[in-house]
Amino acid sequence: MTDAPRTSRGGRPRDPSRDGVIRQAILSLLAEVGYGALTMDAVAAEAGVGKATIYRRWRTKEDLVADTIADISRAEVTPADTGSLESDLREMLHTIVGAVNGPTGAATQALLSTVPHNPALAAAFRDGPAGVWTQAFQQIFARAESRGELRPGLIGSVVGEAITAPIVQRWLINGQPVTDEFADEVLTQVVMPLLRSTWSPSA
Repeated sequence: MTDAPRTSRGGRPRDPSRDGVIRQAILSLLAEVGYGALTMDAVAAEAGVGKATIYRRWRTKEDLVADTIADISRAEVTPADTGSLESDLREMLHTIVGAVNGPTGAATQALLSTVPHNPALAAAFRDGPAGVWTQAFQQIFARAESRGELRPGLIGSVVGEAITAPIVQRWLINGQPVTDEFADEVLTQVVMPLLRSTWSPSA
């Protein structure tokens, strides 16, 4: 996905101020009815715009959902720079907790059964949520390396990818509440001991 505006197919000029309203309508409907039952008519009604306004932005339902996934994810994630690895990771895990408990998390759950069978949506997840979170953690790890808190190599490793696994498992599989307190337990009892034992400069 790119940040460049989509080319209009003609008619009245596109009003960029409507994009946010439309995207929020998409998230709400995905959580409520799922991808299969989502229609352009329903999105237009939920957003309070004409259907032509939708089609000036996106040609298909697939385009509409894929673009929304990527765009919302970019807006939600800004990795903190607190000066320490543990604090940076705590802030990031709290951000993830907020995301999974919000509209984006509900919409993502509604899409998970569809993604494996839809290449465009799968690509949107890789470039959107997965790509955005990966880049954010890479920034955190790179800063920790420069401060001497980590040895180089964590980026792209199994350990690096496993940091969020307990949160994702609780969110998608266990059905238990995902809270900041749980994220703090994951950080102090799992993540930091693992990083100190395998990736600290003295390990």
